[in-house]
Amino acid sequence: MSTTSSTTTSPTPEPGRSAAQAPRPARLIQNESTTEIPVHLLFRDDPDPAPVPVRPAVVARRRGTGEQPRLRRPAAGPRPAPEVDPELRERPAGVLPGGAGVLAGACGVLGCAVTSWWAGVLPPLALQALRLPGSAGAGLGPGQWAAYAGAGALGLFGFGGLARGRTGRAWVLGLFGRYRGTVRRTGLLWLNPLLLRRRVDVRLRHWRGEPMPAADGDGVALRVVTLVVWRVRDTARAVLGVEDHERYLRECVEAALARVPVEAPGAARGPADAAAEALTRSVAADAGVVGLEVFSVRPVRVEYAPEVAAAMHRRRIAALDARHRASVLGSVVDSVEDTVTRLTVRGLVDLDDYERKALVKDLTVAFCAGRGEAGP
Repeated sequence: MSTTSSTTTSPTPEPGRSAAQAPRPARLIQNESTTEIPVHLLFRDDPDPAPVPVRPAVVARRRGTGEQPRLRRPAAGPRPAPEVDPELRERPAGVLPGGAGVLAGACGVLGCAVTSWWAGVLPPLALQALRLPGSAGAGLGPGQWAAYAGAGALGLFGFGGLARGRTGRAWVLGLFGRYRGTVRRTGLLWLNPLLLRRRVDVRLRHWRGEPMPAADGDGVALRVVTLVVWRVRDTARAVLGVEDHERYLRECVEAALARVPVEAPGAARGPADAAAEALTRSVAADAGVVGLEVFSVRPVRVEYAPEVAAAMHRRRIAALDARHRASVLGSVVDSVEDTVTRLTVRGLVDLDDYERKALVKDLTVAFCAGRGEAGP
């Protein structure tokens, strides 16, 4: 019996060249570089190694490799919010009770009557009705005209500044393009007749918009009708901050529908409520800077866009049909399993594998036929 031993032969170095100077294998990567690590550094027992400063790595193109540098896409920061003049804030305007205006107007009328009596132009019937003594009739001189002017201006300012404040309405006052305050008081008031008045509705309002374009989570085009509940919180910003605050609110809703995905028709209540909350937050953030307070933005009608309505209707019918078939098949399988199990457990039949398969097949066909006849 002989033993065969195999030996592994290694390439012998050329004569005159040591083992350390043996030729290295060809490099697979032309620009590869190898750094030798001393073996004694791998087994050092230093308890606290000295920290080595590491320079930040910079990814660049390596010469000769054809590799392109990897550019990082800058992270998208928060969407900048629109800004309005910070000095433009609602503040109360100075007004007087309506009685002061009535008193001033009456004084102006009385002054005109006295000036007419002084000038002697008051009719005799008026003298008899007012029981005034006869006047010497000084005539209309410079003094009389000045008295007329003062009394007339007093009457115009008194009666011309009267205004009636209503509940849920406010006036934004301005003079020569400058904001002078807001009036939220009710009842008879007196305002400066030279001020420009802009009436603003500050009641709680709801707005039902027209169908606006939107999309669901898969990008399918939709048409959404929203119900917005809102009111004017800061009248100065709502009237002077934008040209038309109602139009601005409508455009904010349209912009929010373009950003926030809306659930498709027939979706569950939970996802629909989440979409409504996201719409409310987005619109409230955009409209709050112009003095509008938005309470809710809720889609009340969601439908597919006309260009995809027919295709999505067929897809929805197919999905409902597939779901119905799956539920029918599941109930049939459960019924067959329950029937076979009861027959076997009670000892009514003794079946082998072939007979069991045949019975399962016959029961499945019978149950499916029965479900088909019972269905619409």
